[in-house]
Formats: sequence, structure tokens, C-alpha cells
Amino acid sequence: MSDEEQSGWQLTESDPGVFTELLKTLGVPLIVDDLYSLDSDSLANLQPLHALIFLFKWVASGDSESGPGSSSGTYDPDFQGFFAHQVVNNACATLAVLNALGNIPSLPTGPQLGELVSFSTGMDPQTRGLVITSADWLREAHNTLSPPSAISLEGLNLPRKSEDAYHFVVYLPVMGALYELDGLKPHAVRHSAYSEDGEGWLKVAREVIEARINTYPMGSLEFSLLALRDDPLPTLQSKIQEAQQAGNRELEHELLSTLTNENAKRERWAFENSLRKHNHVGLVHALLMAMAKSGKLSEAEAKAKEAMKTRIEQRKARGEDMDEDD
Repeated sequence: MSDEEQSGWQLTESDPGVFTELLKTLGVPLIVDDLYSLDSDSLANLQPLHALIFLFKWVASGDSESGPGSSSGTYDPDFQGFFAHQVVNNACATLAVLNALGNIPSLPTGPQLGELVSFSTGMDPQTRGLVITSADWLREAHNTLSPPSAISLEGLNLPRKSEDAYHFVVYLPVMGALYELDGLKPHAVRHSAYSEDGEGWLKVAREVIEARINTYPMGSLEFSLLALRDDPLPTLQSKIQEAQQAGNRELEHELLSTLTNENAKRERWAFENSLRKHNHVGLVHALLMAMAKSGKLSEAEAKAKEAMKTRIEQRKARGEDMDEDD
């Protein structure tokens, strides 16, 4: 039986559209955006910014404190904020989101999330994790954008291959210090205090995350970074009205361009999420059957094999490592 079948929680993509849809379901007026750089300008463009969600390749190591993906900081067993352990497989994405949301003061939420956070107040992290992952409505919201595969390989006695494991953690400011909340660790991790001047907590976060990335081999791409931020649409719309009233056409045009780009991004997210919710196995099967009946399947298969061979040769020429089933 697979991990998904055992836990009931399915794997989640590191995609801003997926996380933003989850936030919408939770009744939270925030969105998630991709963050491709930790430089000051990139971070400033996303303000107000509440937390950073970090996805990394989990590497088993006898020395977990110094191996690839290892983190700095010190455990804070007396952490007074919201922190929940991960007690089932595949729930780390939603758990990272909740560990962030639970530490943002005066954040509006939907009734179900508000009740869950209130009910778990005062619980230890392990019990809180059990309560969270036992919430059927939350599991359903998590699974909505990652439907189970309709094709099962169970019972075929195929050789099992080890798969890379990835994990989500969250970095955010709590009580004047940068904290790392990792559901697989026994306690919240405190990194250091930060100054309210300049970039504030983001300066410390940059140093901590860059140090963590540097624990991987040079050129590794086994991580991604997402930014939890205020939804910019209401502010943009308000600024456009102000620019129109002030007769500032140049600023109005600039803001309208930004609004257009933001709306286009939302439309792309909606389209991609609709595809995630739909099971395409039936369509693919019908197409393959039609190609077979028309005598075109063998030709298409030969072309696909040739294209894959060319791709493998190109990647080898670039010195990239290849997985056997890539």
C-alpha cells in the first residue's frame, strides 16, 4: 500500500497557484508567489511579505546537522507561537502553510480554520499535528489539487526504486526573531533576532536560506522558494483610483499594466488548477486507441523514442546527471 493510501494525504506541487487556491479555501486574504531571487529588489516587490515557504530535497544523513539541506539555528522548546508536528506522510505543504498562518497576528480566516486554530490552542506540537491532520475538510482541501493517480502498479511485482523525498518548511518573524518551523523537528528553530530597520527579518532570512542552499553541491536545483504575501489586487485597484482622481496618467498606465499582469497570472493559475482537478487518463487512453486503429501508434512511438534519445544525448553533453527513468 502506498504512503498516500495509508495517510489519506497526497503529494502537493510547489506551485503558487496551488498554495493560493488552498489559502482561498481557508478563507485567508493572502496569496503565494514564486520567489526566484532573495535580492532586496525582488523581496521589496512582494511586500507586505509574511513568510517564506522553502521546499528542499531531504537527504538522509548520519550527521543531519551538517549534511545537504541541513539548517542552522537552535531549538526553542519554549516557543509560545503556533507550531504543529507532521504526523502523517505528504501533509508537509499544508502543515507549513498552517504553521505560518497561525503566527500572523490579526489574520482574518474562514470559520473552519478559525475553529481549528482556536481548538488547538495550548496543545503541544504533536497533539496539534494529530488534530490538524485528522480534520477531514482540511485533508480534502489539500487533496483537491493533487488527485490520486487512476493507474495503480500495485500487485505487478515491479522492482521498487527509491524516490527522492522533498519537504516544505516555513521561515517567518515571530516575537522579534526569525523562526524556522519544520514539522519533522521536535521544536521550533530560532535563528536570530532582527532589526526593524531596513529589510527587517528578511535580511536574516536571506542569510539563513542562502547558507542552507550552499550545503548542496554547486549547481543543485533541489529546492524552491515561495513567498506568502498580501493579495496585491485591492491595493492596486485603490491606487489606480487615486491616480485617476489626481489626473496622473503616467502612474495610472503603470498601475494598470501591473494589474493586467496580475490578473493574467490568476487566469493562468485557474486554468492550471482546473487541469489538476481533472483526470486525463480516459482521454489519453482514447487517443492511444484511435492512433492504434489508424495505424499511427507505432510511428508515434518510434518518434517519441528518438526524441527521448536526442534529449538524453543533449543532457549528457551538458554534463547533467540522468535518472534511469528520465
